[in-house]
Amino acid sequence: MSSKNKKPQSLDLSALLKRLNEADVEFIIVGGMAAVVQGAPITTFDLDIVHRQTDENIKRLIKFLKSVDAYLRRPDDKIILPDERDFYSRGHVLLTTGLGPLDVLGVIERDLGFEDLLPDSVIIEFQGHKVFVLSLEIIVDLKRESSDSKDLYRLPILEETLHQITKENSGNKS
Repeated sequence: MSSKNKKPQSLDLSALLKRLNEADVEFIIVGGMAAVVQGAPITTFDLDIVHRQTDENIKRLIKFLKSVDAYLRRPDDKIILPDERDFYSRGHVLLTTGLGPLDVLGVIERDLGFEDLLPDSVIIEFQGHKVFVLSLEIIVDLKRESSDSKDLYRLPILEETLHQITKENSGNKS
């Protein structure tokens, strides 16, 4: 695929998430979208996931990525398609898809992968599918250690959202 064949990209993170689920890819939503679905009033323009790194799951992921015309996000105009080997690493694979940006992560902060994050995830219903989402409490905990300016800017908003949710939940138990 050459840069002349590069299609304009749309931004439909809901459709991206729906299609990931329909492809039976095992993943946990992390990052901004994980905070948004738990009530944080922030904006995000990509979907960050940590995927289960098994042969079967990576094969489903590659098939899904082909179906959404995914290619590596780069500063130049070169179109490079992801390779199965990219998804066995602990690194990040930053992709552009026909539905918007998708960041497929081997691990996040503290070198935490899918199996490590699963116990700290919550399940949400999304268009008839159960989706694992990293808990807001863990997101806040990890962002407190960050030196990234975007994370530090969002941290007070995430902390206040967590505080409000905790307050509401403790009020509901009374």
